[in-house]
Amino acid sequence: MNSMYSKFGLFSGLIFTCLITISFGISEDSTSTNAAAIGTGHLPQQVHSIDINKSYDLAGEVVPMNMDTRERLDRELSVNAYWHSSTLLNIKMAAKYFPTIERVLAEEGVPDDFKYLAVAESNLRNVSSSASAKGFWQFRKLAGKEWKLEINNEIDERYHIEKSTRAACKYLKSMKKRFGTWSNAAAAYNVGPTSFNKQRKAQGEESFYNMNINAETGRYLFRIIAIKEIMSDPQAYGFYLDAADKYGSLDQVEYVTVNSSIPNLSQWAHDKGISYRTLKYFNPWLIAGKLTVKNNTYKIAIPLDKTAY
Repeated sequence: MNSMYSKFGLFSGLIFTCLITISFGISEDSTSTNAAAIGTGHLPQQVHSIDINKSYDLAGEVVPMNMDTRERLDRELSVNAYWHSSTLLNIKMAAKYFPTIERVLAEEGVPDDFKYLAVAESNLRNVSSSASAKGFWQFRKLAGKEWKLEINNEIDERYHIEKSTRAACKYLKSMKKRFGTWSNAAAAYNVGPTSFNKQRKAQGEESFYNMNINAETGRYLFRIIAIKEIMSDPQAYGFYLDAADKYGSLDQVEYVTVNSSIPNLSQWAHDKGISYRTLKYFNPWLIAGKLTVKNNTYKIAIPLDKTAY
Protein backbone atom coordinates (compact mmCIF):
# COMPACT_ATOMS: atom_id res chain seq x y z
CA MET A 1 0.00 0.00 0.00
CA ASN A 2 1.51 3.29 -1.08
CA SER A 3 1.73 5.67 1.91
CA MET A 4 1.40 9.44 1.62
CA TYR A 5 4.03 9.74 4.34
CA SER A 6 7.01 10.33 2.06
CA LYS A 7 5.33 13.50 0.75
CA PHE A 8 4.50 14.74 4.23
CA GLY A 9 8.05 14.22 5.46
CA LEU A 10 9.41 16.69 2.90
CA PHE A 11 7.79 19.57 4.73
CA SER A 12 8.43 18.62 8.34
CA GLY A 13 11.45 20.89 8.60
CA LEU A 14 9.37 23.95 7.70
CA ILE A 15 7.37 23.86 10.89
CA PHE A 16 10.16 25.26 13.03
CA THR A 17 10.21 28.54 11.07
CA CYS A 18 6.80 29.60 12.41
CA LEU A 19 7.02 32.73 14.56
CA ILE A 20 4.88 31.46 17.42
CA THR A 21 5.21 30.89 21.13
CA ILE A 22 4.67 27.28 22.10
CA SER A 23 3.58 26.81 25.66
CA PHE A 24 4.14 23.54 27.51
CA GLY A 25 4.09 24.85 31.06
CA ILE A 26 6.31 27.87 30.32
CA SER A 27 7.01 30.05 33.33
CA GLU A 28 6.44 33.82 33.52
CA ASP A 29 10.20 34.40 33.47
CA SER A 30 10.67 32.45 30.30
CA THR A 31 7.72 34.28 28.71
CA SER A 32 9.37 37.58 29.56
CA THR A 33 12.60 36.32 28.03
CA ASN A 34 10.75 35.52 24.84
CA ALA A 35 9.24 39.01 24.75
CA ALA A 36 12.65 40.57 25.26
CA ALA A 37 14.07 38.56 22.39
CA ILE A 38 11.79 40.25 19.87
CA GLY A 39 13.78 42.73 17.85
CA THR A 40 17.13 41.19 18.74
CA GLY A 41 17.29 38.83 15.77
CA HIS A 42 16.44 35.87 17.98
CA LEU A 43 13.47 33.60 17.38
CA PRO A 44 10.94 34.21 20.21
CA GLN A 45 9.71 30.72 20.92
CA GLN A 46 10.34 27.74 23.11
CA VAL A 47 10.34 24.23 21.64
CA HIS A 48 10.41 21.43 24.18
CA SER A 49 11.46 17.84 23.70
CA ILE A 50 8.69 15.31 24.24
CA ASP A 51 9.00 13.01 27.23
CA ILE A 52 8.81 9.47 25.86
CA ASN A 53 9.52 7.69 29.13
CA LYS A 54 6.37 5.60 29.04
CA SER A 55 5.00 2.48 27.39
CA TYR A 56 3.61 2.61 23.85
CA ASP A 57 1.67 0.03 21.89
CA LEU A 58 -0.12 -0.60 18.62
CA ALA A 59 -3.26 -2.74 18.85
CA GLY A 60 -2.14 -3.94 22.28
CA GLU A 61 1.30 -5.01 21.05
CA VAL A 62 3.91 -3.22 23.14
CA VAL A 63 6.69 -1.36 21.34
CA PRO A 64 10.11 -2.65 22.48
CA MET A 65 11.75 0.52 23.78
CA ASN A 66 15.45 0.20 23.05
CA MET A 67 17.84 2.90 21.85
CA ASP A 68 16.85 2.45 18.21
CA THR A 69 13.08 2.41 18.66
CA ARG A 70 13.18 5.32 21.12
CA GLU A 71 14.90 7.50 18.55
CA ARG A 72 12.49 6.47 15.79
CA LEU A 73 9.41 7.10 17.92
CA ASP A 74 10.81 10.39 19.21
CA ARG A 75 11.25 11.54 15.61
CA GLU A 76 7.63 10.86 14.67
CA LEU A 77 6.21 12.33 17.85
CA SER A 78 8.27 15.48 17.35
CA VAL A 79 7.33 15.84 13.69
CA ASN A 80 3.61 15.41 14.28
CA ALA A 81 3.40 17.35 17.55
CA TYR A 82 5.06 20.39 15.96
CA TRP A 83 3.47 20.04 12.52
CA HIS A 84 0.62 22.18 13.74
CA SER A 85 -1.58 22.70 10.70
CA SER A 86 -1.59 19.05 9.66
CA THR A 87 -2.26 17.66 13.12
CA LEU A 88 -4.90 20.31 13.86
CA LEU A 89 -6.79 19.43 10.69
CA ASN A 90 -6.48 15.71 11.40
CA ILE A 91 -8.20 16.23 14.76
CA LYS A 92 -10.98 18.18 13.05
CA MET A 93 -11.43 15.55 10.35
CA ALA A 94 -11.50 12.72 12.91
CA ALA A 95 -14.76 14.05 14.33
CA LYS A 96 -16.26 13.68 10.87
CA TYR A 97 -14.96 10.25 9.85
CA PHE A 98 -13.87 8.30 12.92
CA PRO A 99 -17.43 7.31 13.92
CA THR A 100 -17.87 5.39 10.66
CA ILE A 101 -14.35 3.96 10.67
CA GLU A 102 -14.59 2.87 14.33
CA ARG A 103 -17.91 1.13 13.71
CA VAL A 104 -16.60 -0.81 10.72
CA LEU A 105 -13.36 -1.79 12.49
CA ALA A 106 -15.40 -3.16 15.40
CA GLU A 107 -17.76 -5.05 13.11
CA GLU A 108 -14.83 -6.57 11.21
CA GLY A 109 -12.85 -7.52 14.33
CA VAL A 110 -9.90 -5.21 13.64
CA PRO A 111 -8.33 -3.25 16.55
CA ASP A 112 -9.55 0.31 16.92
CA ASP A 113 -5.97 1.60 16.67
CA PHE A 114 -6.06 1.03 12.93
CA LYS A 115 -8.16 4.14 12.45
CA TYR A 116 -4.85 5.96 12.88
CA LEU A 117 -3.43 4.04 9.93
CA ALA A 118 -5.99 5.85 7.77
CA VAL A 119 -4.66 9.14 9.15
CA ALA A 120 -1.09 8.10 8.31
CA GLU A 121 -2.12 7.07 4.80
CA SER A 122 -4.23 10.03 3.76
CA ASN A 123 -4.82 12.56 6.57
CA LEU A 124 -8.44 11.36 6.36
CA ARG A 125 -8.87 12.76 2.87
CA ASN A 126 -9.78 11.11 -0.40
CA VAL A 127 -6.40 11.79 -1.94
CA SER A 128 -4.64 10.28 -4.93
CA SER A 129 -0.92 9.47 -4.79
CA SER A 130 1.70 9.64 -7.52
CA ALA A 131 1.46 5.83 -7.71
CA SER A 132 -2.32 6.07 -8.34
CA ALA A 133 -3.28 4.83 -4.89
CA LYS A 134 -6.55 6.45 -3.92
CA GLY A 135 -8.85 7.13 -1.03
CA PHE A 136 -8.51 7.12 2.75
CA TRP A 137 -6.81 3.73 2.71
CA GLN A 138 -4.70 4.31 -0.42
CA PHE A 139 -5.66 1.26 -2.46
CA ARG A 140 -4.23 0.87 -5.91
CA LYS A 141 -6.71 -0.25 -8.56
CA LEU A 142 -5.64 -3.91 -8.67
CA ALA A 143 -5.66 -4.25 -4.88
CA GLY A 144 -8.98 -2.46 -4.63
CA LYS A 145 -10.61 -4.85 -7.07
CA GLU A 146 -9.00 -7.82 -5.33
CA TRP A 147 -10.79 -6.77 -2.14
CA LYS A 148 -14.14 -6.40 -3.94
CA LEU A 149 -14.25 -2.64 -4.48
CA GLU A 150 -16.03 -1.56 -7.64
CA ILE A 151 -13.77 0.60 -9.79
CA ASN A 152 -14.69 1.78 -13.29
CA ASN A 153 -15.24 4.98 -15.26
CA GLU A 154 -18.28 5.97 -13.21
CA ILE A 155 -17.67 4.48 -9.77
CA ASP A 156 -14.61 4.29 -7.57
CA GLU A 157 -15.39 2.69 -4.22
CA ARG A 158 -11.91 3.46 -2.97
CA TYR A 159 -13.57 6.81 -2.21
CA HIS A 160 -16.48 5.15 -0.37
CA ILE A 161 -15.66 5.52 3.33
CA GLU A 162 -17.54 2.46 4.58
CA LYS A 163 -16.77 0.07 1.71
CA SER A 164 -13.10 1.01 1.51
CA THR A 165 -12.75 0.62 5.28
CA ARG A 166 -14.22 -2.88 5.09
CA ALA A 167 -11.81 -3.73 2.30
CA ALA A 168 -8.89 -2.42 4.37
CA CYS A 169 -10.05 -4.53 7.32
CA LYS A 170 -10.11 -7.69 5.23
CA TYR A 171 -6.69 -6.92 3.86
CA LEU A 172 -5.24 -6.23 7.31
CA LYS A 173 -6.72 -9.43 8.73
CA SER A 174 -5.14 -11.41 5.91
CA MET A 175 -1.76 -9.81 6.71
CA LYS A 176 -2.23 -10.56 10.42
CA LYS A 177 -2.97 -14.20 9.64
CA ARG A 178 0.05 -14.45 7.36
CA PHE A 179 2.63 -12.57 9.46
CA GLY A 180 1.45 -13.23 13.01
CA THR A 181 1.13 -9.77 14.57
CA TRP A 182 -0.78 -6.57 13.92
CA SER A 183 2.51 -4.66 13.84
CA ASN A 184 3.76 -6.86 11.02
CA ALA A 185 0.39 -6.51 9.29
CA ALA A 186 0.66 -2.71 9.36
CA ALA A 187 4.20 -2.79 7.96
CA ALA A 188 3.13 -5.22 5.22
CA TYR A 189 0.21 -2.93 4.40
CA ASN A 190 2.71 -0.17 3.69
CA VAL A 191 5.46 -1.98 1.82
CA GLY A 192 3.38 -4.82 0.35
CA PRO A 193 3.20 -8.42 1.58
CA THR A 194 5.56 -9.83 -1.04
CA SER A 195 8.36 -7.39 -0.24
CA PHE A 196 7.78 -7.65 3.50
CA ASN A 197 7.94 -11.45 3.44
CA LYS A 198 11.03 -11.47 1.22
CA GLN A 199 12.93 -9.12 3.53
CA ARG A 200 11.73 -10.88 6.66
CA LYS A 201 13.04 -14.23 5.39
CA ALA A 202 16.30 -12.79 4.06
CA GLN A 203 17.07 -11.23 7.45
CA GLY A 204 15.86 -14.19 9.51
CA GLU A 205 13.60 -11.98 11.61
CA GLU A 206 10.01 -12.43 12.76
CA SER A 207 9.22 -8.92 14.02
CA PHE A 208 9.07 -5.65 12.13
CA TYR A 209 10.97 -4.00 14.98
CA ASN A 210 14.02 -6.20 14.30
CA MET A 211 14.00 -5.74 10.53
CA ASN A 212 16.17 -3.35 8.58
CA ILE A 213 13.64 -2.11 6.06
CA ASN A 214 13.25 0.85 3.68
CA ALA A 215 13.10 4.33 5.22
CA GLU A 216 9.42 4.95 4.57
CA THR A 217 8.22 1.67 6.08
CA GLY A 218 10.78 1.98 8.85
CA ARG A 219 9.06 5.18 9.95
CA TYR A 220 5.50 4.06 9.17
CA LEU A 221 4.54 2.20 12.35
CA PHE A 222 6.12 4.84 14.53
CA ARG A 223 4.16 7.51 12.73
CA ILE A 224 0.90 5.62 13.36
CA ILE A 225 1.80 5.26 17.05
CA ALA A 226 2.72 8.96 17.28
CA ILE A 227 -0.54 9.98 15.63
CA LYS A 228 -2.45 7.76 18.06
CA GLU A 229 -0.61 9.28 21.02
CA ILE A 230 -1.28 12.88 19.99
CA MET A 231 -4.86 12.48 18.76
CA SER A 232 -5.84 10.47 21.85
CA ASP A 233 -4.85 13.38 24.12
CA PRO A 234 -4.49 16.53 21.99
CA GLN A 235 -4.28 18.97 24.90
CA ALA A 236 -1.20 17.20 26.25
CA TYR A 237 0.50 18.32 23.04
CA GLY A 238 -0.89 21.84 22.97
CA PHE A 239 -3.91 21.34 20.70
CA TYR A 240 -7.06 22.92 22.12
CA LEU A 241 -10.26 22.56 20.14
CA ASP A 242 -13.84 23.16 21.18
CA ALA A 243 -16.55 20.86 19.87
CA ALA A 244 -17.66 23.61 17.49
CA ASP A 245 -14.18 23.70 15.94
CA LYS A 246 -14.43 20.10 14.74
CA TYR A 247 -16.07 19.08 11.50
CA GLY A 248 -19.57 17.62 11.60
CA SER A 249 -20.17 13.90 11.17
CA LEU A 250 -21.82 12.41 8.11
CA ASP A 251 -24.53 10.49 9.95
CA GLN A 252 -27.37 12.96 9.36
CA VAL A 253 -28.30 11.53 5.98
CA GLU A 254 -30.91 9.40 4.30
CA TYR A 255 -30.06 6.81 1.68
CA VAL A 256 -31.88 6.65 -1.63
CA THR A 257 -31.78 3.20 -3.21
CA VAL A 258 -31.08 3.41 -6.94
CA ASN A 259 -31.89 0.40 -9.13
CA SER A 260 -32.04 2.06 -12.55
CA SER A 261 -29.54 4.16 -14.47
CA ILE A 262 -29.23 7.90 -13.89
CA PRO A 263 -28.18 9.61 -17.15
CA ASN A 264 -27.65 13.01 -15.50
CA LEU A 265 -26.58 13.09 -11.86
CA SER A 266 -26.73 16.87 -11.73
CA GLN A 267 -30.39 16.89 -12.66
CA TRP A 268 -31.02 13.98 -10.29
CA ALA A 269 -29.42 15.97 -7.46
CA HIS A 270 -31.53 19.04 -8.26
CA ASP A 271 -34.65 16.89 -8.24
CA LYS A 272 -33.69 15.80 -4.71
CA GLY A 273 -33.32 19.40 -3.60
CA ILE A 274 -29.52 19.53 -3.40
CA SER A 275 -26.68 20.86 -5.54
CA TYR A 276 -24.38 18.73 -7.64
CA ARG A 277 -21.52 19.69 -5.32
CA THR A 278 -23.50 18.47 -2.29
CA LEU A 279 -24.19 15.16 -4.06
CA LYS A 280 -20.46 14.64 -4.66
CA TYR A 281 -19.55 15.84 -1.15
CA PHE A 282 -21.61 13.06 0.42
CA ASN A 283 -20.90 10.51 -2.33
CA PRO A 284 -17.32 11.00 -3.58
CA TRP A 285 -17.38 7.47 -4.99
CA LEU A 286 -19.58 8.78 -7.82
CA ILE A 287 -16.79 9.98 -10.11
CA ALA A 288 -18.73 10.74 -13.31
CA GLY A 289 -21.76 12.78 -14.28
CA LYS A 290 -23.94 9.71 -14.71
CA LEU A 291 -24.56 6.35 -13.09
CA THR A 292 -25.15 3.23 -15.14
CA VAL A 293 -27.00 0.49 -13.28
CA LYS A 294 -26.97 -3.05 -14.65
CA ASN A 295 -27.28 -5.95 -12.26
CA ASN A 296 -26.79 -3.99 -9.07
CA THR A 297 -28.31 -1.40 -6.77
CA TYR A 298 -26.65 1.58 -5.13
CA LYS A 299 -27.39 3.67 -2.05
CA ILE A 300 -26.81 7.38 -2.51
CA ALA A 301 -26.55 9.56 0.60
CA ILE A 302 -28.65 12.73 0.80
CA PRO A 303 -28.35 15.15 3.76
CA LEU A 304 -31.41 15.38 5.95
CA ASP A 305 -30.94 19.13 6.35
CA LYS A 306 -30.72 20.30 2.76
CA THR A 307 -30.61 23.97 3.78
CA ALA A 308 -27.20 23.50 5.40
CA TYR A 309 -25.51 22.76 2.06
